[in-house]
Amino acid sequence: MIVRNSLHVVVIGAGILGTSTAAQLARGGARVTLVTAGKPADGASGRSIAWLNSSGARSPEYRYLRLIGIDRYRTWSVRHPESSAYLRFDGALKWADEGESFAPTFAYERAAGYDSVWVDSAEVAALTPDVDASTVASEGAIFNAGEGWVNLPDLVTALLAEAVADGAELIEDAGDVRVDVQEGAAVGVILGDGTRIAADRVVLATGGHVPAQLAALGVTVPDATPAAFVVITEPVDPRVRTVLNTPRVAVRPMPDGRLVLDADWAEKSIVAADDGSLTVPDSSVQGLLDEGSRVLAGNPTLRAHRVGAGLKPIPGDGEPVVGAVPAIDGLYLLFTHSGATLGLILGELLAEEVLTGRPSPVLDAFRLSRFDDAGEVGEVGIGAWAPVSR
Repeated sequence: MIVRNSLHVVVIGAGILGTSTAAQLARGGARVTLVTAGKPADGASGRSIAWLNSSGARSPEYRYLRLIGIDRYRTWSVRHPESSAYLRFDGALKWADEGESFAPTFAYERAAGYDSVWVDSAEVAALTPDVDASTVASEGAIFNAGEGWVNLPDLVTALLAEAVADGAELIEDAGDVRVDVQEGAAVGVILGDGTRIAADRVVLATGGHVPAQLAALGVTVPDATPAAFVVITEPVDPRVRTVLNTPRVAVRPMPDGRLVLDADWAEKSIVAADDGSLTVPDSSVQGLLDEGSRVLAGNPTLRAHRVGAGLKPIPGDGEPVVGAVPAIDGLYLLFTHSGATLGLILGELLAEEVLTGRPSPVLDAFRLSRFDDAGEVGEVGIGAWAPVSR
């Protein structure tokens, strides 16, 4: 039985972070209104590689956060058996380019107790038969059996259903939603048509748009958000199960047999116009398709079904920025890369902070206050903050 309290929270953004937070808030008894500019999961959550991992070298706090993020997905999979259609832990394989080495990465992961196995190139075919072993670096590869993937639009749909069942209201196609700040406090939101919705707390979870929306309120958050894109292929037979992180392409399976492809080199080819529109060169799309084909067993011909382009949220120092905005009472933010891996855990921890008023120690390393003078109200749109050495 849900015990209702008088707290009304408006969450802006219906991607994985906003929807996860809204679901947790509603479960905790708050009155919740979830508003989004368009449709749920139509932003970064709809074009994410969505690789669930704590791979590679990270700060101890960030590594731990990602590990408990994966833990929450395992809990979700047990409580929601139907999620096996869109949430899988079939492992991931990664390897370095020739002339480089993943040996230090493997040593780091093992020293941290991460489930990493070194695989000689001759052993790849037996372990991951969906990979063309001839493309693996001669030194070998790292296999992480505990990693997996999630199809975020499906997860967002499931979370929305739970939130609505617990009393949350969803407002779609709300246009340019702004935080309504009066006398230094967030008192609600203003929808694109001018409609005001009063609230006791506001959560800003709009992905790569968070920095600009905070800047409009006189708050600066360091930002390294690039334009990025993924290619979603037509279905591939036989089905690919392993997540691949290779020198020239990352590959993630989808529930219907399609694949999601991306790569840093391709991302850099996007042309951004002055009006914010993005153009993805055909050569980059074909390049990703060719690279994907090259690393898959049998080298299947890959064809593009859809190209998804937009902002890829990345804070200035690469680590999450989560929690209360010190300069504006009642305003909270979620701004992070790895939104897939962190989607469930950040929604849970931030909702707990909003409901109880008690900051989570797990999030202490990820506060806006870690940046020099960040979060202090100043002249709107002026200034850039450098991260404090950590």
